[in-house]
Formats: sequence, structure tokens, C-alpha cells
Amino acid sequence: MDNPSIIEAILFVAESPVPIEELSEVLELPADDVQSELDVLADRLSGRGLELRNVGGGWRLYTAPDAFPYLDRFATTATATRLSQAALETLSVVAYQQPVSRSQVSEIRGVDSESALRTLERRGLIVETGRLALPGTPAVYGTTDLFLEKMGLRSLAELPPLADHVPAASVVESLEETFKP
Repeated sequence: MDNPSIIEAILFVAESPVPIEELSEVLELPADDVQSELDVLADRLSGRGLELRNVGGGWRLYTAPDAFPYLDRFATTATATRLSQAALETLSVVAYQQPVSRSQVSEIRGVDSESALRTLERRGLIVETGRLALPGTPAVYGTTDLFLEKMGLRSLAELPPLADHVPAASVVESLEETFKP
């Protein structure tokens, strides 16, 4: 992979402008060489849907101004809308605990999750996978192939271990102490 392609990939995932010094460090090249590679990338993008800009102390990819009318229409489609924090939390619970019922999700999150579950179901990220043999026969949910596709996973076995995201027992104990009467 050539340097302009590497820079393009970095800028594609960056959430804010990337300073040339950071690009220089990552590429292990002098800043002048990185500037030359940025010029090459800008030329490659010329007349396409993206453009390279030096803004806010760094470099960033932007959509071309000519694409605005189409992006404006796209922004109102179901595909373009982002999930809320509540939906992301709910999706995480379903992914790791499936099959899981609405009440179980709500208990884990500490808030009602019915709306978030409906949103995720409507988007095709979760489906009803069965019913519990309990009064009212509550539905249980699991993730879909679309979820795996969007997450870039081949299977649920590729989900990162939860242990990597759980605080140490001592931290949990100290938090629990603050909530005791």
C-alpha cells in the first residue's frame, strides 16, 4: 500500500483533523515528505466525491461541495440515521446476552429499553428469536446477520471479550460502597 492510500485510510477513520506531525510519526517520514504525499492524495481525489482540506491545525477528508444536494437527501433515509446512545447500549446488551428479553435488557441498563429495542428491530439489527415459557410469554431477542455485517464480524465469537471492558473488582466494590445507605 502506498503512502497516499495509508494517509487516506487514516483520515477516513479520524474523528478530527490530523496534524501533519502525527501523520509524519505514523508513516515514519519527515513532515516535508508527508506534505508531498498529501499533495498526491489531493490530486487523486480531485473531481471525485471527497476532497482533502487543511483545517483546524490538521488534515481532514470532506465531501465535495457538488455532492451536497445528494447528501442532503441521503441524510433523511433510514440507512443514514445514526443509532442513539440508548440504542447502542441496548444493542450491546442483546449482542452479549442473547437470547435476552426486554425486561432483562431494561434491568441490565437500569432504564426502560422498549423504544430502543423497537428501533433496533426496525433497522434489522435484532430479531425476535423465541418466547420464554413464563407468564405472558415474553419475547427474547438476538442479533442478525446484518448486525454482524455492520460490525465487520464473521460470527458472535469474534465479539471482544467483556472482561476487557469491566472495571476491576476493587473499583466495583468502591463504587458499591458509595451507594450504600
